[in-house]
Amino acid sequence: MKYKILIIDDEEMIRKMLSTYLKAEGFLVYTAEYAKKALELLSAAPDMILLDINMPEMDGLELCQRIREHVSCPIIFLTARVTEQDVIKGLSVGGDDYITKPFRMDELLARILAHLRREERKATALNLRFDEELMIDYNSRMVFYGKEKLEFSNKEFEIIRFLSQNAGMVFDRETIYEKLWGYDGEGDSIVVKEHIRKIRNKLSVYTDKNYIETVWGVGYKWAK
Repeated sequence: MKYKILIIDDEEMIRKMLSTYLKAEGFLVYTAEYAKKALELLSAAPDMILLDINMPEMDGLELCQRIREHVSCPIIFLTARVTEQDVIKGLSVGGDDYITKPFRMDELLARILAHLRREERKATALNLRFDEELMIDYNSRMVFYGKEKLEFSNKEFEIIRFLSQNAGMVFDRETIYEKLWGYDGEGDSIVVKEHIRKIRNKLSVYTDKNYIETVWGVGYKWAK
């Protein structure tokens, strides 16, 4: 899979130079010379954004804030500003890194690759959850206790996923039902109670720990 990089810079020479170099390195490259086009190109779901701070109309700091309303991919600022205050401001509005102009292409590439590797590690970590001996693999939709695989129905697993990915947060039965069955689901929140009873019974074969706790009068939460 080719990574997608969005370059946002009002200088045509910079855009062409970066685009040519990064395409040669195997990236899919999109370019924008102003904010409106940059925001439109977010639909391409870039894996990385290179953003010039000194942009006309809307500067890179303001644009970064707008971008952060839609995507969470790494953003590296391209800047001629080198003061500590400028760096702090850039990072505070959602930037992840910065590189000052003029820069060496090999240094920029190294930073891009470092951020992409970090994102891969984060994605992997989010797809697995370990709670003592319990392991949830969200990608393969499997649950293990030690070496034993536990069998859950589709909706049982969805309840486990939803609660475990929001561990410590309390949800009432109605909210869980709406999240997993939808507003047009045929049934009511009582089915949530029954599914949770079945989940607990299956887990109790292997452990005494109550992973899904009842908060009386409120709902349920995944124990931290």
